[in-house]
Amino acid sequence: MKPFVKILILIITVLLSGLSCQKIESLPEIPSISFKSFILIDTTDVLGNEGKIGELTFDFEDGDGDIGLTQPDNLSADSSNFNLFFTLFSKTDGEFIEVSEDDLETPLNYRIPYIKKEGQNKALKGEIQIDFIYLLFEYDTIKYSFFIVDRALHKSNIETTPEIAIFQ
Repeated sequence: MKPFVKILILIITVLLSGLSCQKIESLPEIPSISFKSFILIDTTDVLGNEGKIGELTFDFEDGDGDIGLTQPDNLSADSSNFNLFFTLFSKTDGEFIEVSEDDLETPLNYRIPYIKKEGQNKALKGEIQIDFIYLLFEYDTIKYSFFIVDRALHKSNIETTPEIAIFQ
C-alpha cells in the first residue's frame, strides 16, 4: 500500500473515532431542577363547565441518571410511590399561606416514569411538563413550590413558581 493511502486511512480513522467518542458529561448525582414556565389555558370539560389548565414546565438534570420510578404493584398514597412533590400556597390578605393536604381533593404528588439511559454517560437532562386542572377551584391566586427525588432518595433543590392568578 502506498504511504499516502496509509496516512489517509490513519487520518480518517482518527477523525471518525474522535467523532464517535463523546466526552462523558460530569454532573452531580443529586438532581437539580429549574423553573421554566407556568401558563394558563382556558378549557371546558365534557359537561360544559369552564375552567383552566395550568401547564408547569421545568428543566432537570441528574448526574447518575436515576430519575423515575417503575410502575408499582398498587398505587397508594404512600410517598414512596411518588417522586415529584408539590406544596400549594394560596394568597390570603396579601400573604401566601400553605394549603394543607387535608384541604385538597387530590394530593399534589406525581410519578416521573422510569428513565434509563443506555451507554457509559448516565447523566440525564430534560424537561418535564405537568398539567393542573382548575374547574371548581376555591383559590384566586396561588403559587407552588416543588422538588424531585431520585431512586437513591437524593432530593433536588426546591423551586417556586411565580404568583399565579387563576380566575381574574
